[in-house]
Amino acid sequence: MLLITLTSRSASPGATASPAASEAFRWAPSSASASTSWAAPFAAGKGAGSGDAYRSNTSKTKLKPFFWDKVSANTADDTMVWGHLRAGSFQFDEEMIESLFGCPLAGKKNGEKKEAAAHAPPAQFVQIIDARKSQNLSILIKALNITTQEISDALKEGNELPPELVQTLIRMAPTAEEELKLRLYDGELSRLGPADRFLKVMVDIPFAFKRLESLLFMCTLEDDATTLKESFVVLQAACTELRKSRLFLKLLEAVLKTGNRMNDGTFRGGAQAFKLDTLLKLSDVKGIDGKTTLLHFVVLEIIRSEGIRASRAAREMWSMSNLKSEDLDVDTTNDSDDKLRSIGLQVVSGLGNDLENVKKAAVLDIEGITGIVAQLGHALIKAQNFLNFNMKSVGEEDGFHQSLKGFLQHAEVEVKWLLNEEKQITALMKSTADYFHGNTGKEEGLRLFVIVRDFLIILDKVCKEVKDFPITAKTPNKENLAGATMPPSKKEDPAATTAQKTALAVGPQQKLFNAIVERRIDSSSSDDD
Repeated sequence: MLLITLTSRSASPGATASPAASEAFRWAPSSASASTSWAAPFAAGKGAGSGDAYRSNTSKTKLKPFFWDKVSANTADDTMVWGHLRAGSFQFDEEMIESLFGCPLAGKKNGEKKEAAAHAPPAQFVQIIDARKSQNLSILIKALNITTQEISDALKEGNELPPELVQTLIRMAPTAEEELKLRLYDGELSRLGPADRFLKVMVDIPFAFKRLESLLFMCTLEDDATTLKESFVVLQAACTELRKSRLFLKLLEAVLKTGNRMNDGTFRGGAQAFKLDTLLKLSDVKGIDGKTTLLHFVVLEIIRSEGIRASRAAREMWSMSNLKSEDLDVDTTNDSDDKLRSIGLQVVSGLGNDLENVKKAAVLDIEGITGIVAQLGHALIKAQNFLNFNMKSVGEEDGFHQSLKGFLQHAEVEVKWLLNEEKQITALMKSTADYFHGNTGKEEGLRLFVIVRDFLIILDKVCKEVKDFPITAKTPNKENLAGATMPPSKKEDPAATTAQKTALAVGPQQKLFNAIVERRIDSSSSDDD
């Protein structure tokens, strides 16, 4: 025993004991008191630090890994806490830790199954078309849950199919070499893959992919025509709104006069017109206070002008009404600045509603619209040629021939109308751009709508800011407000009580006046003052 102990102590630190030495240590008598210092860690038991820890790991259940930073065995000596923990009494339940953190055997079995499946020989198919094309087509057919028979019936009878499917099938058309191989294949269809089998059925139908192109035209014309007609209506209305909007033209007049006053005495002064891009620059010119912009000033001036105009229009309507003059005991010349400003602000704030179609036109894709019209024209010619030349060899009794012939009779009228309407709308947009910018030779129709749309966004923001501005403008002249001769009003009875005056102020006459003013605000077809 002494010899064994001396031998173990003479081993260099960190050296690995030989198997013989391990056996000697394992079977050393545990009754000797001198051996307890080194034999404790090897005491029998299930816990951590038992002799089983030094046996082969092949007999133990593999557990999930616990990632930590190990301290070198040389540094974890008796001077550290770890040296005192080696002889601890803690033991864990081996069965519980295996049940909680063991790697399930099912995973191993599943892995074995997957591995076996991976090594299993794949089903052998005769491959004719490109492998990538075959895979994509197989995925598409499976995803759309459509059978080969349904597609075959559509090509033979002219039945409708989803446009997305038809477009994809056209892109998946076999090359001339692949088509020849498919035609020459005379083996069993079951030996072909799903995509090859599908294309084999397709190529056996006369002019299958040309039929698909005509079928795509048949499936998409109605939706395309509806979209184009809606766009044409918006563009036509947008051009009309820009030309006919009284308030928009009033705003251009105000900007022109204000700009000339700002540029007086410079080469920029004396302008007779300006490009609408200028509207977007009004908010960049700031006043002395650093807050009020040129657009604020223009809007305030138009608000004042429109307030006076609406008040004057209300009195003119009064003068033409059937009411007796003595029944209208309301002096409109006493309209306050607050009231006139409120009326004018309502008018200016409504410019966005007057140009609603301009805002819609600004988001349209003009090039896309033109492209769709051109595509429909080409598709019509292509379908007509296919019917008149290729389908003649098939015979008129063919169901697809009859469906295509009936469709083209309607499609020809529809497509020709769309082509003509597109030309007219394009000409209208150009003339509208020339109406504001002159004959520049550029296609600025859509750009014009975008500029006005962006300006309306800025204008709406400024109107909200102006609403809170303090009133600094002078009260309008009563002579200016009295544009139309007012009927002589009935003199107030000196004996009238204060209560009677108050009742008169909120009576039906005042309500009628307010209603007339609001009605005049909503009217955008009145003449400018």
